[in-house]
Amino acid sequence: MSQASAFPAPAFPNPVVLWSHEEEERAGKPLLVLLHGYGSNEQDLFSLAGLLPQEFVVASLRAPIATGPGFTWFPLTASIDYSLDAVKAAAEYVFSWLDSCKSNHSSVTLLGFSMGMAMATSLLRQRPADFAAVVGLSGFAVDAEGDPSFRDAELDGSVPLFWGRDQQDPVITPDKIEYTMEWARRHTDVTKVLYTGMWHGINQQEIGHVGEFLEHKVLTSV
Repeated sequence: MSQASAFPAPAFPNPVVLWSHEEEERAGKPLLVLLHGYGSNEQDLFSLAGLLPQEFVVASLRAPIATGPGFTWFPLTASIDYSLDAVKAAAEYVFSWLDSCKSNHSSVTLLGFSMGMAMATSLLRQRPADFAAVVGLSGFAVDAEGDPSFRDAELDGSVPLFWGRDQQDPVITPDKIEYTMEWARRHTDVTKVLYTGMWHGINQQEIGHVGEFLEHKVLTSV
């Protein structure tokens, strides 16, 4: 894991969010928060809103740090490493926004792609009681062993986690996959599905599985 001093503390902008419903239509509905990958933006995953259970209000949040033509949740080094302090700063950015709206909803579920999965699992680990479920697509969980703000000991294996990936994914490195698998098995109710020919992406079959997961693990328990 990289050193915390590798990156300076960022100054974050006001959140940019795409919503599937107008404000007056959101109250009391379960919230599904979409967290995009590195170098992308809030538009990237928003098309999924129409493919997932319509009971959810979907909010797609833009990451706070501009990088190239898009945005990132936290900086990466050339070797695809990261600062844990930067991950925690990004989590605080998300919590600040989420705390302003979550009371309007019956539950909160997180869906993250690639680095967005690192964010989704980090949010769960810092507030284990706050989320109904987590969906991680072609991503990983950060190695936060020994950091007291990651409250893994409070995760008793009851929170549902969907983790979909392709074994031929060329982006997520084997060490990150190994750590994520060990963490998920120890701390979540993990549903792990492997796909072929998807590489570092999302396919129609996976979205179908995600929809079923959300129906069974979130909507039937609300």
